[in-house]
Amino acid sequence: MLTIRLQRRGRSGHAQFRLVVQDSRFHPTSGRVVAYVGSYDPHTKATTLDGEKISTYLSSGAQPSDKVAKLLQKAGIKLPNWFKAAAPRTGKVRNPEKRRSTRLPSEGTPTEPEAQTANAETPTEAPAAEVPETKSAEEEKPADLLKE
Repeated sequence: MLTIRLQRRGRSGHAQFRLVVQDSRFHPTSGRVVAYVGSYDPHTKATTLDGEKISTYLSSGAQPSDKVAKLLQKAGIKLPNWFKAAAPRTGKVRNPEKRRSTRLPSEGTPTEPEAQTANAETPTEAPAAEVPETKSAEEEKPADLLKE
């Protein structure tokens, strides 16, 4: 079965893709490509497609990947009726009770507006600092020495 998919090219950190028609059993980088039918630059969103070749392969049964199908729809190339795009993936949140965005504000901790009003009502006077008592020289000696 033939498939139309993206083949990554370009240097690291700056990917560019070719649209290739390939046997679905081979990996995109294996080099066994039936035809090159276009290119896609994700940085500039520039797409060049050979519409005639693509429609020929689609009519003969080539299956486009999901990303390629989106690119073809944007370019105005009609997809066959038998093509069904995969359902979009939905991310599942692990431990939603630990997230701050889903947690209810607790009654013990004030929220920001309440904390501001609470600080405004408290007096600004600082309590008087107590001076620690100093021990005399006799009190600092061990008890064994005092008995003598």
